[in-house]
Amino acid sequence: LKTGFLKWKPDYDSAATEYGKAAVAFKNAKQFDQAREACLREAEAHENNKAYLFIDCTIADSSVSLTVTLQEMQRLPEAVQLIEKASMMYLENGTPDTAAIALERAGKLIENVSPEKAVQLYQQAASVFENEERLRQALEMLGKASRLLVRGRRLDEAALSLQKEKSIYKEIENYPTCYKKTIAQVLVHLHRNDYVAAERCVRESYSIPGFNGSEDCAALEQLLEGYDQQDQDQVSEVCNLPLFKYMDNDYAKLGLTLVVPGGGIKKKSPNAAQDKARGPAAVGSHADEEEDEYSGGLC
Repeated sequence: LKTGFLKWKPDYDSAATEYGKAAVAFKNAKQFDQAREACLREAEAHENNKAYLFIDCTIADSSVSLTVTLQEMQRLPEAVQLIEKASMMYLENGTPDTAAIALERAGKLIENVSPEKAVQLYQQAASVFENEERLRQALEMLGKASRLLVRGRRLDEAALSLQKEKSIYKEIENYPTCYKKTIAQVLVHLHRNDYVAAERCVRESYSIPGFNGSEDCAALEQLLEGYDQQDQDQVSEVCNLPLFKYMDNDYAKLGLTLVVPGGGIKKKSPNAAQDKARGPAAVGSHADEEEDEYSGGLC
């Protein structure tokens, strides 16, 4: 990098190479702070050389920061910030696929520490993939974001994310998965205590080929009926079907923890226990009494 009478311009290319070697040596020696510094200097050298290879160095810097994080649990946000910067550089350099992969990597790093940030990163990655018409990869990212939103009880956002997933699955004509997303949507809406939205979700899904008359449709109709009638027994019975229990864990838990508002237990006749104790004859006579009581009509 030094200049002199016979060397007017720094040799950034060679400097970057040497800094890269130094970073590897420091990392092997477990001297992570020095390795991080060497990576940053390598990145600066590439940038001054107008070489976009410094993007890769930024990701290397993130990896070193991650190693420190795993030991001290203090530098993970810094690592994620550097990967985000790298992804922006990839986009500017015309390599969006690599940018999306970098965002996904950052999401995985921070998922257990900051789910909110991970959701944001997965959604950004999904947008990049979608712009590149790589819809299956976009769906994978959206699925991760939706599950994290449900896990964090951010149900309003989860409902929107699931609707986005469902729309893309419908676009690529993956109809069976649309049915599963409809089930997840209904469970989210019911946990939001929004029966109207859950019912509308099922009604709109009738337009999906094969949904009407499917096992998924029948189960959802039964679930909504039980919820509307405040029949906890029926709701629990539906949510314990294999169709619900073998969904992704986050959605299966929604089904198993679904409670009908207003007590949620199907009301029985107050004389039911007495009738059971007195036997069939007593039950018959009691039924006759009730029939006689209303024989003239309710008025």
